[in-house]
Amino acid sequence: MSDITLLLEEVVAGEHAATDKLLPMVYQELKRLADSMMRGERVDHTLQSTALVNEAYLRLVKQDRPEGWQGRAHFFSVAAEAMRRILVEHARRKLGKQRGGDRKRVGLDASFADQIAAATNDPSLILEVDDALQSIATQDAETVELIKLRYFCGLSMAEAAETCGIPLSSAYAKWHYAKARLLQLLGESES
Repeated sequence: MSDITLLLEEVVAGEHAATDKLLPMVYQELKRLADSMMRGERVDHTLQSTALVNEAYLRLVKQDRPEGWQGRAHFFSVAAEAMRRILVEHARRKLGKQRGGDRKRVGLDASFADQIAAATNDPSLILEVDDALQSIATQDAETVELIKLRYFCGLSMAEAAETCGIPLSSAYAKWHYAKARLLQLLGESES
């Protein structure tokens, strides 16, 4: 069992000292995840990757009952989800202030990567991507996890497959399905 896994167990058990020891061990990896997520954001975005890491870390370990993590990979997967939710909440707050504002339209002829990159620049599109991911999750949560790990965490297909605990060939099949379904859902929301 790794040092990180042992510390995660201690955090879940309520040992406050473990929380302070854990941050230096996971910070660089969390920062890499946050940098990957923020890479597509506007230059003038009010939320920076360091703030994203700090907020996500606090959500993960500074609650009354932290989640029981099944090792390092599960912790980082949950951290990536926490970061994604923070960005969605940030987009909702920004849209609330703008009261609609102008929306960018992204056509179905654009590549999947372009659609995701466009979504991170447009708060309303972030919400549409979030809704689409939730829709896909009702049918196949593992596919949504793969999307999050690939685009929001910047993992390679092999790393994402390993984190999800699925064969690489299955990951590619889920990936092709996910791209088609997500583009379909985003196209429906435009019309």
